[in-house]
Amino acid sequence: MSTSSSRQPGIAVVTGASSGIGRAAAIALTARGWTCILSGRSEEELKKTANLAIAARQELYPTETPNPICVPGDLSDVVNIVTLFDVVRKSFGRLDLLFNNAGIGSPKVPLQDVSLESFDALININVRVPFLCTQEAFRIMSAQSPQGGRIINNGSLSSMVPRPLSAPYTLSKHAISGLTKSTSLDGRKYNIACSQLDIGNAASAMSAAKTDGALQANGKIEVEPIFEVDFAGEAVCYMASLPLHVNILNQTLMATDMPFVGRG
Repeated sequence: MSTSSSRQPGIAVVTGASSGIGRAAAIALTARGWTCILSGRSEEELKKTANLAIAARQELYPTETPNPICVPGDLSDVVNIVTLFDVVRKSFGRLDLLFNNAGIGSPKVPLQDVSLESFDALININVRVPFLCTQEAFRIMSAQSPQGGRIINNGSLSSMVPRPLSAPYTLSKHAISGLTKSTSLDGRKYNIACSQLDIGNAASAMSAAKTDGALQANGKIEVEPIFEVDFAGEAVCYMASLPLHVNILNQTLMATDMPFVGRG
């Protein structure tokens, strides 16, 4: 039985592209011919991502596709979200992929001591921003011709199993699971696929503390293994390469020996 070929690279938005998983995804996508619009708070770091991506493309996928476009801005301000997707409309007139990656972690605080200010700040970035980015992408993808596209949400193992003293972060990642499922359902009639990549302990600023020791459910502090963040970028690329009639709804990518199964 024959199968359809992989999806051709197109126009992609990557949020949180100035470091970590977002940077790895932007490099991997660009290297395979995607034209990426990079979003992040630091213009300097976005330019660094763009330069790394161009170098990777020249090595792996020599092509005449446009270089990445950097659109710096704090997405907690909705004006910057509108600006980001206006750049997509004006520059290309279509959108084929959104990698919803922007997010923040939370300090280890007992549930009863979480401040309203810190809770609101985390929910704003981890829930409100990906919802509004999804909404903007949905509007473009549903109206363009040919219709459709793919949205990949960066979830977390915390979308399934919590870490101790992390109620706000865990709540936010469970919300992403709901967003993924609702987007996948509502997107069917527009040929919009939605996936979620749940990553555990990819080497990044957010996971750096795990190598010094992380609080476990039994109260102990244990050093946890990590893996190279490039593999997260490759996972995003694979999900993005699937034809739109095929979807990985959820994928878990983790350090093999990290405490996940049975934690909590």
